[in-house]
Amino acid sequence: MKRFAPTLLLAGACAGLAFAQSEPARRLIGRAAFSDWRKDAPGAWRKITPTDLPAPLASEPTASRSQVVPRPEGAAPKTLDGFSAEVFASGLEGPRVIRVAPNGDIFVSESVGGRLRIFRLEDGKVAPASSHVFASELERPYGIEFYPPGPEPRFVYVGAPTKVLRFPYKNGDLKASGPAEIVARLPGAEGGHWTRDLVFSRDGKTLYVAVGSKTNVAEGHPRPSAAEVAELEKEHGLGASAGAELERATVLAIDPEGGSRRNVANGLRNCSGLQLRPNSDELWCVVNERDMLGDDLPPDYATRVKEGGFYGWPWHYIGAHEDPRHAGERPDLGDKITVPDVLFQPHSAPLGIAFYDGGQFPADYRGDAFVALHGSWNRAKRTGYKVVRLSFEDGVPTGEYQDFLTGFVVVDARVWGRPVDVAVARDGSLLVSEDGNGTIWRVSYSGAAESARASEK
Repeated sequence: MKRFAPTLLLAGACAGLAFAQSEPARRLIGRAAFSDWRKDAPGAWRKITPTDLPAPLASEPTASRSQVVPRPEGAAPKTLDGFSAEVFASGLEGPRVIRVAPNGDIFVSESVGGRLRIFRLEDGKVAPASSHVFASELERPYGIEFYPPGPEPRFVYVGAPTKVLRFPYKNGDLKASGPAEIVARLPGAEGGHWTRDLVFSRDGKTLYVAVGSKTNVAEGHPRPSAAEVAELEKEHGLGASAGAELERATVLAIDPEGGSRRNVANGLRNCSGLQLRPNSDELWCVVNERDMLGDDLPPDYATRVKEGGFYGWPWHYIGAHEDPRHAGERPDLGDKITVPDVLFQPHSAPLGIAFYDGGQFPADYRGDAFVALHGSWNRAKRTGYKVVRLSFEDGVPTGEYQDFLTGFVVVDARVWGRPVDVAVARDGSLLVSEDGNGTIWRVSYSGAAESARASEK
C-alpha cells in the first residue's frame, strides 16, 4: 500500500465547502423509515420502534459491498443550512477513533497504519498547525482514553484487538515518553469483531471496554447444559456467552491497573462506540446487529448500557424477537431482554458516538448526540454512510434521529466516504473521521443562512 503523509488544509481552502439545500424537514416513521441512501437528506428525521419490524427473511439476504472510490473533485458532505463541512486532514491510513485531550490536542487512531496521531491547534485557528505521531507499530489501535479523567492526565490508554495498552502522557506531549504497558488482555485472538473502544467512569475507578462477538450469531457453537448456563451466568451475568464467545458481545469493566474485571452487560453483538452522557454516569454504546435475516432486520441501535442488562444476542433481537437460527434454545430469556433506546435502519453500521456539549452549535443541539454510520454491506439497497443526530429531551432519548451529514455515496455501488467516529473539538465544531479515503472533516456553524433568511422577512 502506498503511504501518503497527512495533508492539512486550511478551512475553506480547497475544502469543498458544502451546504444542504433548504427543504422542509421530513419525518419517516415506522415502515417508511426503512428506505435507502436516495432518501437521505440533511434535516430528515426517522423513528423505528420494535413493532415496526418485518418477519425474519421477509427479503432474501443480500451481499452488496460498496466500492470505495477516490473523492470526486469538489465533493463534500452535505449538511444543514447554517452549517459547513470542510476537510480538516487527509492522507490518513484508516482513521478511526477521535478523542480530544484536556489541553485541546486531537488524538486519532489510524487502525490501518498502526499509529496514534496528534493534531495540534493554534489559538484562534481552525486548521491544525502541526501533525505528530505519538506512537507507531501498534496492532490495529482503536479506542483512546486519558487517565485519570480531568485536566491533568498521566496516561493515554489504547484499545487493541487483544489487549488494552497505556502510554505515559502529560498535557502537551507529542510523542510517547515511554514504551507501551499492557494493562489487560482481551479475548479476540480467534478473530471476529476487533474494535475495542474505551471510556473511563467519571471517578476514574472503572475502565469500560467494548468487546464484540467472534461470529455473526454463534452458529455451530456447542450449547451449554442448564447447569453450565447457571454457573456461567453466576460468574458473568445474564445471557453471558460461552466457549469461543466467552467475554465477547459484552462491555467489560476493568480497574485502571487491569486487576478486577466483570461483564457490565451482555448480548451486545458489537458495541463499537462507547461514551458517557455528559455530567452523568450513564454509559452509552452504539451496536452493529447481526446479518443475514434480510434487508430490514434487525435494526442497529444506540442505547444506554444498563448494569446487568441483556440485549438479546445471539438468541433474540430488539426485545423478545427470536432469531430463527436459535429457535427454542433460550426461551427463558425472552422476558428478560433490555430493549435498546434508539433503533437505526438495519445494516447502517454505527461505529462512533459523541454527545454535543460545545457552545458553537444552536442551543437545541446541546445534550443531543451524533452517531457515525459506516454503511451497509449486506443490504440490496445501500444505507448508512452518514452522520445522524439523536434527539434528547431532558436527558432522555426520544427514539428519533435526524440526518445531519450526508452525501458520501456517489451511486448505489460506489461511495467515497465511510464515516467512523465523531468528536466535539474545543471550539465547539464537530470532527468526523472517515476511513474510505482517509480524511477528517470539520463541521462548523456560522448561522449565516439563518441570518440571511431573517433579513429577508
